[in-house]
Amino acid sequence: MVRKWFACLVIIVMMMNTAACGVQKKARYEAEFLILFNTITRIVAYANSKEEFSEYSQLIYDELKVYHELYDIYNDYEGINNIKTINDHAGIKPIQVDQKIIDMLLFSKEQYILTKGRVNIAFGAVLKIWHKYRTEGVEDFENAKLPPMERLLEANQHTDIDKIIINEAESTVFLSDPDMSLDVGAIAKGYAAQRVAEKVREAGLRSGVISVGGNVCTIGRKPDGNKPWNVGVQNPNKEEGSANLMTLNLTDLSLVTSGNYERYYTVNGERYHHIIDTATLMPSEYFTSVTIICQDSGLADALSTAVFNMPFEEGEALINSMEGAEAVWIMHDGSFKYSKDFKALIKT
Repeated sequence: MVRKWFACLVIIVMMMNTAACGVQKKARYEAEFLILFNTITRIVAYANSKEEFSEYSQLIYDELKVYHELYDIYNDYEGINNIKTINDHAGIKPIQVDQKIIDMLLFSKEQYILTKGRVNIAFGAVLKIWHKYRTEGVEDFENAKLPPMERLLEANQHTDIDKIIINEAESTVFLSDPDMSLDVGAIAKGYAAQRVAEKVREAGLRSGVISVGGNVCTIGRKPDGNKPWNVGVQNPNKEEGSANLMTLNLTDLSLVTSGNYERYYTVNGERYHHIIDTATLMPSEYFTSVTIICQDSGLADALSTAVFNMPFEEGEALINSMEGAEAVWIMHDGSFKYSKDFKALIKT
């Protein structure tokens, strides 16, 4: 029996026409659930029956729940050593963890090198200060303040990624700096979405889309006419124009966007968003948003943050140097800039 784990809307949108005699028709189904990774997860898939779709949806939920609990930096879970557990024992002792944590941390170290430090999971000491001030500023906007730069500079002394000691043989992680704190928010959601997409593909899903808070993974193509999936690039200005700036044709590709319009607070009439530049320790001011397209959602997640924190020329050079990666930059004046082959993905 499938557990009732969310308020689920399941809809048959269309039937796939097939000329072959005796071939079972597939229907399109949709579902969504809340809570995991503090966001909405949406699933669209073609399946032979509602029951088959429910099995895929349940698998996606169950797998995401595992990653959500392991990568959580705020909450404890009985019987689970997670990222919070590692942070709580910084400078004290190594913590034995699930291989899913080891793999994600190793992946994150690779992204640190690739992005020349623009994405740093050891940046938690700085991000923790910003989170505190942003939360207080949202709750009491009349008294909202910026973090003192001296506090940020001091915290930045405790962001050396080489002080994350990973012992793969013993499956342990140790933060050798007692004032260090991991924050995997720039990578974990995309990384988890990719692993879950791979898992459900192994289970037999051949045509679907998984969106974890806008981290989108497409699986195969739509069986009705063998068409690619259509995925929108969100409009940063929610008060003007349509919800999406453009629609892309994606097949077995992932889309991730970083922008200044989701989490922010206001101080003296100025907005300060949540994406903090590791170079300036302040919210990045280069763009309104950056959207990355590539096969791996974890890589796309890391690149979207990194490129958002880079001048355009630097980010363009990075993306154009990577096979299979594309990007669109939304500038503050509303104009677009594209990587070399991005326009080929735009639905016409």
